[in-house]
Amino acid sequence: MIRVLIADDHPVVRQGLRTFLGVQGDIEVVGEAADGVEAVSQAEALRPDVILLDLKMPGADGPTALRELRERGIESRVIVLTSVGERNQVLPVVRAGASGYLYKDVDPQALVQAIRAVHDGHMLFAPEATEAMLAPAPTDPGAGALTEREREVLAHIAQGRSNREIARALVVSEKTVKTHVSNILLKLGLQDRTQAALYAVRHGLAEQ
Repeated sequence: MIRVLIADDHPVVRQGLRTFLGVQGDIEVVGEAADGVEAVSQAEALRPDVILLDLKMPGADGPTALRELRERGIESRVIVLTSVGERNQVLPVVRAGASGYLYKDVDPQALVQAIRAVHDGHMLFAPEATEAMLAPAPTDPGAGALTEREREVLAHIAQGRSNREIARALVVSEKTVKTHVSNILLKLGLQDRTQAALYAVRHGLAEQ
């Protein structure tokens, strides 16, 4: 069963999602939250597999709640489910650790498929969100700070390879790769490998 937490400040939305997801044979709604603070608290207590997180909520907005989840070591996968269409909202939540970004007018069955996909480790974004995320970015001084070897490692990260696989490809030790990954995250101001992969795609660094 995929255990899901619904975080939205509108009771009607929560009830609608709970009702629809409740009839899916492989999904169980384990809790609800009406604001960002409660979402973090519930996630910490329930440890759901997937969180459906509204972007605009009282207490703590989506990016704030996402950062708090990561700081507390909560590894639940998060799909931002929002009615907000501004393109500039996408990257902040992706950088904060979201695995998906969908709008509330998404087809219900598509939402179910998204929950399953994100649970399986994939990332899934509405087409408009993907366009915003992959739009050409201005020159970033952080990318220029990377060494050639760090750029190679970053490209491998973007291709979904593990530290062991990268070590084999570059003929170096796994410990060396781990050091490179840490340096990449530090130089680019990123929190994890997912953010590094997205950064690489957005800045044209995913291929070597």
